[in-house]
Amino acid sequence: MKKKSSSRNPSDNAIAHVSFEDALGKLEVIVRELENGDLPLEEALERFASGVTMSQVCLAKLNAADREIDKILREEQGEIVEYPLELQEEK
Repeated sequence: MKKKSSSRNPSDNAIAHVSFEDALGKLEVIVRELENGDLPLEEALERFASGVTMSQVCLAKLNAADREIDKILREEQGEIVEYPLELQEEK
């Protein structure tokens, strides 16, 4: 039996250094591989888990960018008005 990774949290050091573009590119490759349907079940499950992780990385990066944009706009306008946009994965 293969050992599962201890965490799929996108804030892990190894994952935190992945850029949005790299995570999105990896996610696109994983989706194509899974859509192709040629992978054995165990490998497909591993790819799916990696895809979920890359999706979480993308979501975290987009949320961080949104917070940064809000901060810049508040500073530019000289007022504190925040309309948080917390992106979530569709279920």
